[in-house]
Amino acid sequence: MFGDEKGTLPVSTHRPRQRRHHRFLILVLLLCPISLFSYLYAFNLYQPKQHSVTRIPINAQQLISKCAELNTLPSPPPDFHNRTVSDRFDAPLAPKKPILIRNATIWTGEVAEGLEIVFGDVLFDKGVIRAVGPDLLTPKHADVIEANGAWLTAGIVDLHSHLGVSSSPSLSGASDTNSQKQITQPWLRSLDGLNTHDEAYRLSISGGVTTAVVLPGSANAIGGQAFPIKLRQTSLKSSSSMLLEPPFDVNGTRILGRWRQLKQACGENPSRVYNGVRMDTIWSFRAAYEEARQLKVKQDAFCEKVAAGNWAAVQAEGDFPDDLQWEALVDVLRGKVKIQNHCYEAVDLDGLIRLTNEFNFSIAAFHHAHEAYLVPGLLRQMYGHTPGIAMFATHGRYKREAYRGSEFAPRVLADESIDVVLKSDHPVTNSRYLLNEAQQAFYYGLPASLALASVTTTPAKIAGLDHRVGKVKAGWDADLVIWDSHPLTLSATPIQVFIDGIPQLSAPSSIAPSSLKHQTVPKTPNWDVETAEAVKFNGLPPLEGKVVGKVGKGGKGVVFEGVGSVYVKRNGKIIEVFSSERAGVLVENGRISCVQGVRTTEFRTCIQNELQNAREGYVKPGLTNYGSPLGLVHIDGEASTQDHAGTEGVVRAVDGLLFESRNALIAHRSGATLSITPPLSSSSSILAGISTLLSTGASNKLAQGAVVKNEVALHASVSLSRSGPGVSSQIRTLRRGLLGQLDGEQADAYARVVNGSIPLIIEAHSADIIASLITLKSEVEKAKQTKLKFVLAGATEAHLLAEEIGSAGIGVVVQPSRPFPDSWQDIRLLPGPPLSKKTAIQELLEHNVTVAVGIGGPGDLSRKLRWDIGWVALDSEGAISTADALSLASTNIDTLFGLSGEEVDSDLVAVKGGNLLQFEGKVVGVVSQRRGVVEVFE
Repeated sequence: MFGDEKGTLPVSTHRPRQRRHHRFLILVLLLCPISLFSYLYAFNLYQPKQHSVTRIPINAQQLISKCAELNTLPSPPPDFHNRTVSDRFDAPLAPKKPILIRNATIWTGEVAEGLEIVFGDVLFDKGVIRAVGPDLLTPKHADVIEANGAWLTAGIVDLHSHLGVSSSPSLSGASDTNSQKQITQPWLRSLDGLNTHDEAYRLSISGGVTTAVVLPGSANAIGGQAFPIKLRQTSLKSSSSMLLEPPFDVNGTRILGRWRQLKQACGENPSRVYNGVRMDTIWSFRAAYEEARQLKVKQDAFCEKVAAGNWAAVQAEGDFPDDLQWEALVDVLRGKVKIQNHCYEAVDLDGLIRLTNEFNFSIAAFHHAHEAYLVPGLLRQMYGHTPGIAMFATHGRYKREAYRGSEFAPRVLADESIDVVLKSDHPVTNSRYLLNEAQQAFYYGLPASLALASVTTTPAKIAGLDHRVGKVKAGWDADLVIWDSHPLTLSATPIQVFIDGIPQLSAPSSIAPSSLKHQTVPKTPNWDVETAEAVKFNGLPPLEGKVVGKVGKGGKGVVFEGVGSVYVKRNGKIIEVFSSERAGVLVENGRISCVQGVRTTEFRTCIQNELQNAREGYVKPGLTNYGSPLGLVHIDGEASTQDHAGTEGVVRAVDGLLFESRNALIAHRSGATLSITPPLSSSSSILAGISTLLSTGASNKLAQGAVVKNEVALHASVSLSRSGPGVSSQIRTLRRGLLGQLDGEQADAYARVVNGSIPLIIEAHSADIIASLITLKSEVEKAKQTKLKFVLAGATEAHLLAEEIGSAGIGVVVQPSRPFPDSWQDIRLLPGPPLSKKTAIQELLEHNVTVAVGIGGPGDLSRKLRWDIGWVALDSEGAISTADALSLASTNIDTLFGLSGEEVDSDLVAVKGGNLLQFEGKVVGVVSQRRGVVEVFE
């Protein structure tokens, strides 16, 4: 009978003869909470009344379920891939019919199975891929897209992004990346700061990114919980509707089977933010995890009582032990959380790996991890499993803990069978071009299949989402990208992007073969020697070239064989002097002397005995870096390794030069043999000072040809983002300087601009500011009866005034070459393909503006100058030739900065294997008449 009117059931104590039977039942009950409740009801209904009784609490079933779920690991339902409708199906936006993409070259993501490439069709409907294979039957009423052999992949997955929490443009009202309330804050959630109006969503989608794990920042040891999102706008237009498999419902109810994500960080960042040291950070981890461990112990003890049916003890203890602050870390200890851990150096990796073994949990991936490739054995010591490594392809040396990073790290890690992910850390790097990180890793030796996997299947796996994203497979989400070229070729651009089966771009229903570019994977150089040396020298291999000859009196010529083309500077232009299948070229005294089988007005035909001891290569002019601080900085984040901004007067960059930085030497080995470097400047300063022209490969300031020109140009900037005076005050200062109304060194510097001795380079991005500068130039020219040489740098919105800029005779250095809405003054950018037919550079060139390309970032980006200009050419669909592209970083720079041919025409770069401007050529040598050397790099 029931014990009382409230319906609770009396439970008698167990007699000895029932012990074996009871233990068996308890085991069954642990597996099936419903059976447990039924058993307790029936068992106690017929027990003799003389035994003492307790009452089952009314929430017994809830407690049983909660305890049974505690140690259940996340996994999708067994029938997940049989679904016909996605849980993210968005009926108001979804296509009304199934879509069949026909005749595509499909990279499926099935790398392990060896089935990664299939030529055929993909059918999807209601957000789910329904079939993949050759010659699929076309369903009735389906919309058909004819791919004509175009490459198709799964949507790109970014494992490390701050989209939505570090929104673009950067505004104080939408800065939600880091909380600095406490060094460990596992209770915070990036979802709570996810801005739905980030301008970067649209741009990143146009680069093929469909999924991103949005992390809190790296200021804290434990920054908070992260959330995977799909980037498309939803019909609800809410943050929550962007989530991919959230671990809880909108009311906070847990959804079983789904992974949670947590952001942790170690090393320099927490130490700097909280004024501590590494010991403080590791202690904060240990203290936090000890709180979680103790809470877990209490929970386990509580659930042991529930499992034993000891309801009296359960009722005496009260509610299930829980703590909203620490519950996420308890889930870490139960193996339910994917930890994404910012960590660079061996010392920090070691500290976190020790922590995992102390508290028995695993880390999904170490992020950045610039020294991970040097310690693969250490990584294998982590508790549970070896972590993945989420990294940049080449971005490094921006602080001490990134100083030993290597472009060969992805290959080294892959060779050690460690999962490699390429990530953006958006907006640190623009996630629109995350695929380019994979392309660079491929160029430096990561196998093609692993390079593609590094931005699709591998990040999906590490995030615990590989059952639905990262592959082109029946049952997976219909997140797909059709590319205009092989995804590992430079400038590969989406023709169409689908997220949850919803098209994101305006695109034709049939893809014309003429719109398809390079469809085969590039043939990349061999980097075996360089890869081995990176490891051998603990990330700091020698970068200086080997001098094999002298240029000038007593010097011998150098011969190159297998030369396919030669480009040289002549009369302020780049010209292709010959193109051949395979020819020998003799270079003497820094200039081409003869070419095998070719006679022109430029040079004679070589005789056979002149072509001995040949080196294979193409010959191109050296490029000129602008917009990064080569020659002034070794490590951006270390003040003691760099020059500093001037505090008074007019600073000359030449007085603070620092040679043989690793960034400068790598730029040199990448074909950028010269650098125009302005002084470093503060954010509040209008006038930076006077730039210098230097050789990136020189050993010191006094070496031959190290400083090419002491003083090149006067540099200033006008910005909405300045912490000091407003734009009107900044323009007033420039006006006073140019009209001779200032005193001292500044007056002398402005006077040199007015008399034509040096140009004035003004960094400005806003079209409104540029318009004011055009007016200022006209005003001063009228007052002074002279023509000023103005050059705009940055110039994100310059395309809006292309005609006016051309008419005013103003040149432009576009930096970076691919724009990003970093601040309010950049929001009217011209995005380029696929969002606009033309780029800003094309628009300016069509209006007779002299245009150059600059870096617009730290020195480590200078190695990519060759690819930046190559990308510009490829985006132009033939409007910009190879010679034109080379001009963007050479002769056009010379023209804008007033450099003469004698100063800049003396470097030739030898390239082996293919085009310098794409992912096939490798710089193998430099012939420098100015420095008097012939040097090789292999």
